[in-house]
Amino acid sequence: MSTINKVIIVGYLGKDPEVKHFDNGNLKANFPVATSETFISKDKQKITNTDWHNIIVWNKLAEIVEKYLHKGKLVYLEGKIKNRSWNDSDGNKKYITEIVADTITMLGKRNDNYTVNNDEDILSSNQTNKNNNEITDDDLPF
Repeated sequence: MSTINKVIIVGYLGKDPEVKHFDNGNLKANFPVATSETFISKDKQKITNTDWHNIIVWNKLAEIVEKYLHKGKLVYLEGKIKNRSWNDSDGNKKYITEIVADTITMLGKRNDNYTVNNDEDILSSNQTNKNNNEITDDDLPF
């Protein structure tokens, strides 16, 4: 039987994406996304728990993220969980859990919703240019 590694996150960017350009032409962007849940405790106190997720995107998706995402932006993303480790300069073993996203939808006002897929070269949207059904820079609200 096969297995599945799939994660869906809806949250807010904690800071602007950091983009790294490699000599071979590849791009990598990373940024934190916060998700929160709120509940009322037994003593009637409002409690909010926030989790931070390390997000990684590559190439075309990294290029689009660099251009359109910024701190505070609400996003929906899909991807897979990756764990990795390395030794720091003192020889201590370090671990990190990251989400490698392959689809990101920028959320906001109704006409601000754009979906970006790592396998595609264009943005897909609920707002299209009426003349040729393509999105132009003039159509983007940000």
